[in-house]
Amino acid sequence: MTVVGLGPGDDTHLSPRAWAALTRAHAVVGYKTYIDLVHPALLEGKEVVVTGMRQELDRVRAAIDLARQGREVAVVSGGDAGVYGMAGLVFEMLEQAGLLDEVRAEVVPGIPALAAAAAVLGAPLTHDFAVISLSDLLTPWERIEARLDHAAAADFVVVLYNPRSHRRDWQLARALDIIARHRAPQTPVGLVRQACRPGQTALVAPLCAFDPGAADMVSIVIVGNSCTRAHGGRMITPRGYMDKYGPAEGGAGG
Repeated sequence: MTVVGLGPGDDTHLSPRAWAALTRAHAVVGYKTYIDLVHPALLEGKEVVVTGMRQELDRVRAAIDLARQGREVAVVSGGDAGVYGMAGLVFEMLEQAGLLDEVRAEVVPGIPALAAAAAVLGAPLTHDFAVISLSDLLTPWERIEARLDHAAAADFVVVLYNPRSHRRDWQLARALDIIARHRAPQTPVGLVRQACRPGQTALVAPLCAFDPGAADMVSIVIVGNSCTRAHGGRMITPRGYMDKYGPAEGGAGG
């Protein structure tokens, strides 16, 4: 069984290793939205198992059953399968069933949504950052609030996944209020919707003027740290090269 990160969704961002895993698979299992992102040629002639929202357990059970039958199975996940994706659940369920030694499982990494969004915005993640999902479906909201407060207090750039949906329409505003306790009003906030997909949009606004209503479930929100700057619709979070070496000596580094 291979858990495949599809990246942002455009074929040009699918890694050769992911393409190869999907090519050799006998069956492809995934949430409908992600199955729709797979190139039709990679699904031709294969068994395709599609499930809806909140049917992750059924999805993984089906994949495990197929793998135990000797089928080569690809479980697809948007972005990177290990970042709020299917990799964790696959390994948890294999572990619970005592099948980790019987079913060979591997993960093929993909470009995570945070990296796609950051690329659109310029360079907001050049220094330390924290990633927090605002979905309270599996994590109590009180714990999410605590994480937001600590991350902001530590001056991390904060990346927000699952910022807003029709049902969860107040959490993003609350999250920004918590972060604002530790940030100046003019701190840049970037929003990217449908990063690296058709219909991509992006905006950068100061924290004090950012409209939470602009976000939805296909958006990533990035709140800068105390050093992040905005210019020309882009965000820059300095790593510190210019301070250490100066403009004349600044160079590339890792």
